[in-house]
Amino acid sequence: MSHVEGQQDEDDTSYIDGEGSTSHAENQQDQPNTQPQQSQAVAAHVQALQRRKIAQLEEKLEALESGRAVKQRQTIWYVAKGRAIRRVVALFDSIEDLVAENDRRYEIEDQETTIEQDQLQIGYTTLAKTLPWFYKKGSEMEYEEYMHMLKMLRQGADGARGDDTSKLKTLVSEWINREFKPDSPVDHDDKHSRGFTHDVCGRLLCPAELDWNNPEVRAGIRNRSDGYIVTDLSFPTYLYDKYTSNPDDLEEGLFKGKILIQAYKAVFTSPSSAKDVEGDGDGTDVISNNRRAKKSLSGIKVKKHIAQIIHLEKVTPRSLAYITCQVRFALSSITSWRSMDGDFDYQQFWRTIVDFFERAPGREAQRRVEKLLEWWTRKVFGRNRRGELSDVMKANMSVNALARQRAQRDDTAFDSP
Repeated sequence: MSHVEGQQDEDDTSYIDGEGSTSHAENQQDQPNTQPQQSQAVAAHVQALQRRKIAQLEEKLEALESGRAVKQRQTIWYVAKGRAIRRVVALFDSIEDLVAENDRRYEIEDQETTIEQDQLQIGYTTLAKTLPWFYKKGSEMEYEEYMHMLKMLRQGADGARGDDTSKLKTLVSEWINREFKPDSPVDHDDKHSRGFTHDVCGRLLCPAELDWNNPEVRAGIRNRSDGYIVTDLSFPTYLYDKYTSNPDDLEEGLFKGKILIQAYKAVFTSPSSAKDVEGDGDGTDVISNNRRAKKSLSGIKVKKHIAQIIHLEKVTPRSLAYITCQVRFALSSITSWRSMDGDFDYQQFWRTIVDFFERAPGREAQRRVEKLLEWWTRKVFGRNRRGELSDVMKANMSVNALARQRAQRDDTAFDSP
């Protein structure tokens, strides 16, 4: 009995061992399926992490590119705004000098000033009007950002001056050849043939107090002999109406030279507008016409002229001084822009012209200056005098007079029995 039971136990044990062996075999069969699942989960997790990191990097890259694009747009904007500075603010003075003079006046009150300091202060005032955002934006910037802004403004200013110099180099030669028809035409590309070596250019550059038609004068100027040294202390003949000055009244016809008007219009309105300089400009309003003509008949947008871009609606002393220097350079034989041409100082010449307008010696002189600038504004921009009409003058004109008469007749008819 015990033997049977023992056998049974053995059989049971065998059964249990068998069952255990079966379970172990099943575990061995299940394990290969579990490991790939775990590997796949780990791989998916790693891929998700990588995707998140890539997304984060893309966001950072996008932010960097966006910031770089904003800075680039801002840089372009500063350069564009800076193009007005040499033309209407200061041809030679730096923005730093203008700002420094303005700051000095705030720090030190009741102090005598020099002519140069007054010119710097007027320059700063002109800068503030031309770039009304400059002071506020500059005061809110960090030093490095502020210096970057000044650098870009300066780049735009010098670039515009260079563009105008290049433009007038060609146009001045065309105007001279067309009007004077010289035996030796002015080469539009070669400046070495200009200056006092060329008869027409020499005549236009000749000091107002000298007679270019005199062979002795021509030889003296070309040889830089005593008594014939050409400096910025002389007004060149090209500044005068019909290129002729009156020794007894040197203000007569000054700043009315045809080539000066042509150059001003070519730079500030358009080269094509420089073809019409004979009239007094009363028939057209260049600024209003350009503003209204947003599109031509063909649907092409009309390009704005420089005066409209920089909001220059009248001729100013500094813009006129700028053009005067540009014309002088175009007539000369020097090939690159610089402040000195032999004995002629361009910087002092610019200051002399600005001083003529901004520091008139008396009331009558100031009146003549204002009248001259009004003439220039009509000449260049075609300004009519509509804006000068008073309310009384408008009231007496026939349209308004008729309106009153009709109203009076209606009132009379209403009051009559």
